[in-house]
This record gives sequence, C-alpha cells and structure tokens, in this order.
Amino acid sequence: QVQVVESGGGLVHTGGSLTLSCAASGNFFSFVTKGWYRQAPGKQRELVASVDSGGGPNYADSVKGRFVISGDNANNAVYLQMNSLLPEDTADYYCYFDIYSTPRSALNTYWGQGTQVTVSS
Repeated sequence: QVQVVESGGGLVHTGGSLTLSCAASGNFFSFVTKGWYRQAPGKQRELVASVDSGGGPNYADSVKGRFVISGDNANNAVYLQMNSLLPEDTADYYCYFDIYSTPRSALNTYWGQGTQVTVSS
C-alpha cells in the first residue's frame, strides 16, 4: 500500500516564499509523474507543476518563473519551492504520484492529504 504525506504550507505575506514537501512510502515499482495541484475556494483543482521520471518539469503559466518543482527519486519525494507569492496563490495544495505498484499493474494516482497556503495582501 502506498502512502503519500505532505508538509509545509502556512500563512505568508505577498512576495514571500514557502516550500512544500511530499513523500511517498510503501511498496511500489516505479512512478511516472509526480507533482502538485491546487484548489482555491470556489474554483476547480488545477495543475501547478509536475515532473516525470525523466526529470522534465512542467508549470502552469500562472506560476512560471516563480515556482520551482524538484524531485528526489532516491527518497520518493517531490518539493515545490514557491517564491514571489501572490494572494491568488491562496489555495489548498495537493501533491500526487502516478505509480505502478508492480511491473504489470495499472497506473494509479496517489494523493497527499493537502496543505493550506494563504497569501495575505
């Protein structure tokens, strides 16, 4: 069974920085993609950033140049460094891993519990 635990988040002023961390544990074969989504009140969940097993990052246009995603494959971890934060970045942030549990299993998505980020103006 795979567990995904994230940490970080909190309250920060406009222009500040925060780092979110997330790690997957348990028995699994490999991951394909890992990253972060966010959901603001009254809005749909949106992809913030992702990185695949080959290392190539992808970012939402709204965070390009401000957020940096990085992965630690040895520790099955993913991080999101958020800089120059804006009030519109306020949301619940969820990390995820797309994982093959075994070489022959289907690809499944595992989610973290979510962490709140609030940016005050």
